[in-house]
Amino acid sequence: MMNNNLQNNTRQLLREQFNISGKVLSLIEESEQKISTLFTQMDDIMAFNQYKVLDAFQKNTIRDMHFSWNTGYGYDDPGRDAIERVYADIFHTEAALVRPIIVNGTHALTLTLMGILRPGDELVYCTGAPYDTLEEVIGIRGEGKGSLKEYGVSYRQVELTANGKIDYDALKAAISPATRMITLQRATGYGWRKAISIEEIEEWMSFVKGINPNIICMVDNCYGEFLHVKEPTDVGADVIAGSLIKNPGGGLALTGGYIAGKADLIEKISYRMTSPGIGGECGLTFGQTRTMLQGLFIAPKTVNGAVKGAALCAKAFELLGYDVCPKAEDVRSDIIQAVKLGSAESVIAFCKGIQAAAPVDSHVTPEPWAMPGYDDPVIMAAGAFVQGSSIELSADAPVRKPYIVYFQGGLTYEHSKFGVIKALQELYDQKLITL
Repeated sequence: MMNNNLQNNTRQLLREQFNISGKVLSLIEESEQKISTLFTQMDDIMAFNQYKVLDAFQKNTIRDMHFSWNTGYGYDDPGRDAIERVYADIFHTEAALVRPIIVNGTHALTLTLMGILRPGDELVYCTGAPYDTLEEVIGIRGEGKGSLKEYGVSYRQVELTANGKIDYDALKAAISPATRMITLQRATGYGWRKAISIEEIEEWMSFVKGINPNIICMVDNCYGEFLHVKEPTDVGADVIAGSLIKNPGGGLALTGGYIAGKADLIEKISYRMTSPGIGGECGLTFGQTRTMLQGLFIAPKTVNGAVKGAALCAKAFELLGYDVCPKAEDVRSDIIQAVKLGSAESVIAFCKGIQAAAPVDSHVTPEPWAMPGYDDPVIMAAGAFVQGSSIELSADAPVRKPYIVYFQGGLTYEHSKFGVIKALQELYDQKLITL
């Protein structure tokens, strides 16, 4: 009886304070009931990763002294060194770079590519087109901006199969004597496919190393951390990279990125990050070590809330007859939920609902705009404590056919759920869905 009363109190609050339709709430309740078993499985993964992170903290004797910071060059910064050891332990790698001077995920990936690749080398992407923001880095578009192409690195792209799998025949044909690195993008980006699973990454690793063990296998791990009990480096990836304002920052890291992998590769990347001969020995953490470590500690729980919210979003829109990717019950390897809404009006309404659910800037109305690094107008909804943080509740979409919106994040499940509620309510209010 008590649980029913609590549920009724919450329902009443949502109706009276937020003007949520009873029909929207009924759809959410039905969706939750249908995926309750899935939530239990997600909780098991979260618990494993929470204890794995705790073990790394204890192994490296994290203490209060690690939260202070140096000035100037940042020589012998104990906090910086400690957090990099913790990351290396969590991802089971020889070394790591974890820095607030890495401005975003694109920067972490760029440092990795440009730190390792040399003129005459060939880069192969085996998961189709990379993120839009990497096109100028590689040299697919844009001229005279210091791209890999400008420095003499060639590029090949292998499309996924029609069912979103790695095309091994095409990949084998693409590999040449010049192939130095093959990169796999784990998350969907602005695509319509499921994220690449850990099992698929392991199969890919075995395939590539079977052809040439000297080829470097890199995984873009953005949005994928703590979705499984293993990470790409646990199944053989040579190097991974990601953003701290996505999964591993737990919503507390104010900025930054990480790169983890084999020690010789991390050293090369560190020389690109600063300069040859200095590498990772310098660089201030600007007092961010505390929030970076605390965010990492709670990240498994934060990711758990976000991935539950993504599954809820999928189930609710499935029940309304929309195509979603992944399906609600699919095994997930990132926190992103794509919904094919079919019209620009619906995409914009969905994002307005997400913005209205935010704790920050909920009064703001998002509109499509010409965002740097993208070919099409992009709409982004995110009222976050950390600007651009996509582990916090957010939604975005390039405004182009077939009008797919990408939903992710939520520091707690309850907030991620509320984002789904407000998106549905906005669509309902604008008569873009029928309940």
